[in-house]
Amino acid sequence: MNSIRRVAIIGAECVGKTELAQLLARTLPGLCIPEYLREFCTRVERTPRPEEQAQILAEQRLREDEAIGRAGAQRLAWVLADSAPLVTAAYSELLFEDVGLYEQAIVHHAAYHATLLLAPDLPWVADGIQRDGPAVRAAFHELLLQRLQRAELPFALIGGTGEQRLQAASRALRDL
Repeated sequence: MNSIRRVAIIGAECVGKTELAQLLARTLPGLCIPEYLREFCTRVERTPRPEEQAQILAEQRLREDEAIGRAGAQRLAWVLADSAPLVTAAYSELLFEDVGLYEQAIVHHAAYHATLLLAPDLPWVADGIQRDGPAVRAAFHELLLQRLQRAELPFALIGGTGEQRLQAASRALRDL
């Protein structure tokens, strides 16, 4: 296989990142890399503290790199990251006023073949300790959009529900 295409599926909370990553992994096919933050919050039964953000970012990067090797061994062309280090950096800014993770997150993000930014157009649903609410979701979407634009990172904005969302994402990836 010539090249494994790494795709970042990013957005605010409760925008369907996990569902879309899993659907794309089945249809392309490819490997879906779960969001490490969700695992972290489940394990420690709380949201991260400021000093834990860098480790969360590093672990997400490590898991993506390991997935590239597994995808190659399985002869798959796609690795779909459910979230990305850039999201961790943006949450650090929004919640802790810490912009120190952006440099490494942006360098890492430049390695993605595509970025799918999911619009916050799905109903907001409370889902355990990670959910901050619709107002935070909207503010975070705007922050993430600004950071992508400021870093001149290309992305496709994906909206709609169900099959519409999957088709929009599939079109964006076809256009690579």
